[in-house]
Amino acid sequence: MTDARRDLARLLATLRRDSRQQSGLEPRLIPADKDTAYRIARMVEEELGVAVAGWKIAAAKEEMQKALRTDSPIYGRVFAPNVRPSPTSVEHARQCSPIPEVEYMARLGVDLPPRAKAYTIEEVTEAVASLHPGIELAECRFVHDAAFPPLPAILADGAGSGTLCYGAAIDDWRKRDIAGQEVVLSCNGVARRNGSAAAALDHPMVPLTWLANELSRTGIGLKAGQMISTGTLTGMLRPKAGETYVADFGPFGQVTASYT
Repeated sequence: MTDARRDLARLLATLRRDSRQQSGLEPRLIPADKDTAYRIARMVEEELGVAVAGWKIAAAKEEMQKALRTDSPIYGRVFAPNVRPSPTSVEHARQCSPIPEVEYMARLGVDLPPRAKAYTIEEVTEAVASLHPGIELAECRFVHDAAFPPLPAILADGAGSGTLCYGAAIDDWRKRDIAGQEVVLSCNGVARRNGSAAAALDHPMVPLTWLANELSRTGIGLKAGQMISTGTLTGMLRPKAGETYVADFGPFGQVTASYT
């Protein structure tokens, strides 16, 4: 069992380094459950030897959980230097099943270390140094074909983590209607998707509080300076080479990411 976990961690680290995918996964390498998968994801971090600059959260609500075949939110590490200011670009040919997702991103101002008592949403909100509009450029190291492995393999791969592109900090965000603000995702100037935090997440601090408590429970914790992408507001779509995506958060600003 230990050998299989290490073998999977090494495979996933290699796929990340090489910016490539594979079809399917040997049955012996598929993690038995979520907890095992997350332990392997931590081993991938060790194999890469790269700092964790942030985290991604997905499946905050039931509708997205059904789409991703999970019964709870999920998370993954985002490695340096994949936390980038807007505008940014990535080479489409080196992206693995890319998906651009419009998200709010929170940068922590203080550590939220593991502890016995659960963090409250008020504590987590106070710990946030800044809130930003953003686009997550999600990826997956497994080809979406008939051999696509079950969810635990995806969690071991960081729940599809890729690159976080963030815009300027939102002024006085605690006093503004973050949940109710409509956001629009455009591709090459044509509106493709729209949504809001109220519909997708309730509020960005809700999934962030979930993550703080999940990482506290597992002895990892969150660190000051890390950027956390709190979940898609606009669903998932497939980009093509040459496309530029703009996430318009109205008075909260815009974010631009291109697939070259």
